[in-house]
Amino acid sequence: MDTPPVPGPLDHIQRHSRRWLRERFPLGDVLRTYSWSQLKADFLAGSTVSLVSIPQAIGFALIAGLPPLMVIMSVVVGGFVCALFSSSRHLVFGPTNSISIILAATLHSLSGGSLTPAELALVLALLIGVFQVIAGLTQMGKLTQFISRSVVIAYGTAIGLLLAAGQVPHLLGVAVEHGSFYNALVGVGAEIVHFGFNPFPLCMGMVTLLLFWVIERFYPKLPAELIGLVVLSLITQHFGLRELEIRTIGDVGVLAAAIPSFLGMPFGQSEWTVVPPLISAALAIAILGMLEAVSISKTLAAKSGQPFDSNQELVAMGTGNIANSLFGAMPGSASFARSAANFQSGAQTQVAALMSSVIVLGALFFVAPLINFIPVPSLAAHLIRIGLRMINREQIRISWRSTRSDAIVFGATLLAAFFLKLDTAIYVGVGISLALFLRKASAPSLVEYGFNEQGQLSEIENGKERGNSAISIVHVEGELFFGAADLFQEQVRLLADDAGIKIVILRMKNARHLDATSVMSLLQLHDYLNRTGRHLLISGINPDVERVLRKSGARRQIGVDNIFPAEANLTMSTKRALLRASQLLQQAGSAPSAGVRIFYDRNRENSTGAGGAVPAPSGDHDKPADYQI
Repeated sequence: MDTPPVPGPLDHIQRHSRRWLRERFPLGDVLRTYSWSQLKADFLAGSTVSLVSIPQAIGFALIAGLPPLMVIMSVVVGGFVCALFSSSRHLVFGPTNSISIILAATLHSLSGGSLTPAELALVLALLIGVFQVIAGLTQMGKLTQFISRSVVIAYGTAIGLLLAAGQVPHLLGVAVEHGSFYNALVGVGAEIVHFGFNPFPLCMGMVTLLLFWVIERFYPKLPAELIGLVVLSLITQHFGLRELEIRTIGDVGVLAAAIPSFLGMPFGQSEWTVVPPLISAALAIAILGMLEAVSISKTLAAKSGQPFDSNQELVAMGTGNIANSLFGAMPGSASFARSAANFQSGAQTQVAALMSSVIVLGALFFVAPLINFIPVPSLAAHLIRIGLRMINREQIRISWRSTRSDAIVFGATLLAAFFLKLDTAIYVGVGISLALFLRKASAPSLVEYGFNEQGQLSEIENGKERGNSAISIVHVEGELFFGAADLFQEQVRLLADDAGIKIVILRMKNARHLDATSVMSLLQLHDYLNRTGRHLLISGINPDVERVLRKSGARRQIGVDNIFPAEANLTMSTKRALLRASQLLQQAGSAPSAGVRIFYDRNRENSTGAGGAVPAPSGDHDKPADYQI
């Protein structure tokens, strides 16, 4: 009988390489079983998404203040490359509202340097891509779960309001100095007060909104934005609006058909000084992109039932942004609107997103001249509508009313987005949410327990209710990491200041996550009680807590006889601690008046396993009684 060959090192390397390739290129597994029916479904979905992408991309160019071709190339190049590596079958990458607004604010703050705004956008895309690829390869995608949802909701609300506010000057045809959104609004307000605005752009914007409404009302299956903007561009092309002083996309930046070409980084060694000021914004956009991608992928995966890898999504987005920087496109992120349209249109695989990018590139050769005639007020009205739709009143209500911490995080993030830089607002929201969480986690529950007249262990309000005034049983529950150590020690010491207490029993069955700081607090409490002739006992510790006490040496200092690990019987460690307390009191000469005798029903304990009786202090040596929780 032949024995199977023993796998060698080369076989192991090959298996590892194949597994790594499948993880980094999920589309390969999809293409191995790809069918004709999937191709038809993906083509229809990709066509639908491309119809949505074109008018959105032109609008984002207006927001970011970049040439329209740079934004469309983000749809073409970044969307195609990201789909090659994405594990989600429905995620669509490209320019988004949030990226466009942060990009506009960042480019404005760094204007006047050696690089043009377009070149700065390419450098920013490279930094974002590098951050996201590193985050994905180092398995940091899971960290997004530690960012409060209230931060994301507040940030999205601020983005929607700022997006709508930023388009008001374009809607009114007012030429304001490019600055902050507030300066723009102040300038617009001054023009309105002095009747200095042009009414014709406003009328064009109202006509655009009315046209969108009519298409959506009577032809809901048609792409209202695309059809409406095409109709308006045809009207502008044939009738002309220059006499009415209505600007078009061609006046902002002429769009010409072009094939993506490799450009590389647009600066040499002397221009590297622009990188440090861009790092903060790049990191904020990378974090925001992580949140958007994971949130969108989770939402769509829950509906479709497909698995996805959050870390791989970061690698895919980072690769797409790096490709954007090398092919002259603005940075992008996961788009909820286009991803939802992709899913609702019946996309089966990542091929739908690939086809969408190819269709947009092909359409560029046919509609580029027509796009140049789209009126700027029409695009502004379209973007104001998008911005207002980003405000989810139901989610805002939940964040504002759920807890006080959520309300504080929501309000602080929203105000920071209005009054600080947008990238700073993310850090403010994340920082406050973590600080509030640590504050909540650093408040362990310490409740003193005693034995009532029925012999049951119950919470007591004051020392007079204590069954044996010499013993205090303190139930400790919660996190005992460094943030909670001082509060824990202070609360126990306040309790131990009662001169009548000779022994403190810490019942730590539900205490978790001890660290060096909390161990030191325990030792300081032990020393304090020892100096005053008293004792510290610890009962019910779990294996993790026992390991920390043993490795730190605290177990030896407190005394092995004074520490009682948890047992199968949940109350046995407390019984043993009370027996030890009785011995210590007798040695101190407090018996018999302050002694403790333990009586419990052995038969009940044997029959119930983990149940059983809880001992109670008793001064009656002649009349044993049973005590149980």
